[in-house]
Amino acid sequence: MTIHVGSLGSLRVDQVLRTRQSHAARDDRLQLVLKTLLCLKVPLQRREVFAALDEAFPIAPCPRTSTRMLSGLAKKHALDLSDLTLSWHGERKYELNHYHYSAVVDACAKVGRWTKALQLVSFLFRGKMECNTITFCAAISACEKAGQWEKALQLQSLMLSSRVP
Repeated sequence: MTIHVGSLGSLRVDQVLRTRQSHAARDDRLQLVLKTLLCLKVPLQRREVFAALDEAFPIAPCPRTSTRMLSGLAKKHALDLSDLTLSWHGERKYELNHYHYSAVVDACAKVGRWTKALQLVSFLFRGKMECNTITFCAAISACEKAGQWEKALQLQSLMLSSRVP
């Protein structure tokens, strides 16, 4: 049996089922990695986090998986883990883009770590990476939660003057 799937053209049902199973397996694996990281004892040790990530990803994770992992850590308010995971990607020379940094800025916003959020936004600007509205809004939120209204207004002004998408 064949079905039509828009711009992808036609696929056989068994291909669609295999794709769905593959995505489900990838989701299960990502949830396992997140649970493993979240179970590490505090204070976090860099080498333990890196070892757990090396074991989970013997080859570079795809950028989308990395973004989902960092976003999952942000949802759990795990800024230190998010930051170490971002460092792990950088040290391994794995692809990093503005989505990865945005996820960590979001974690900063959730715990009110405005200085870290500003450092990440500054790094994005210095590195000529795209800094989008979502990233700025998360950084502004981090400043607001910490009562840093002047910094929040400065970020908003920078966002408007830079014509951030």
